[in-house]
Amino acid sequence: MKIVWEHERVTVRDVYEALLEHRKVAYTTVMTMMKILEQKGFLKKSQEERAHVYRPAQAKKLVIGSMVREFVNRVFNGSAEPLLVHLVEEHHLSQKDLEEIARLRRKS
Repeated sequence: MKIVWEHERVTVRDVYEALLEHRKVAYTTVMTMMKILEQKGFLKKSQEERAHVYRPAQAKKLVIGSMVREFVNRVFNGSAEPLLVHLVEEHHLSQKDLEEIARLRRKS
């Protein structure tokens, strides 16, 4: 999704080549993931010449929220607390970060 958001319209080949700069990945894996993202409503697909062109179907903030919720539900049985504990312990959040989290929590 990051690559799609950066470029706004991409083909599977575009995403595949961008990912290859960072790690080895199979073209078919990229194609499958983009198809799944389209089925979930995160991407829109159109036919242009001989290739499918993908664009974001939703705003970045909405997609990230949906993906985080799905992750928390799947991995932590719907509770965000274990995720926050992990982030605090493993990523050494600063006091400023913790205060910002507390402020946001009070706000909501």
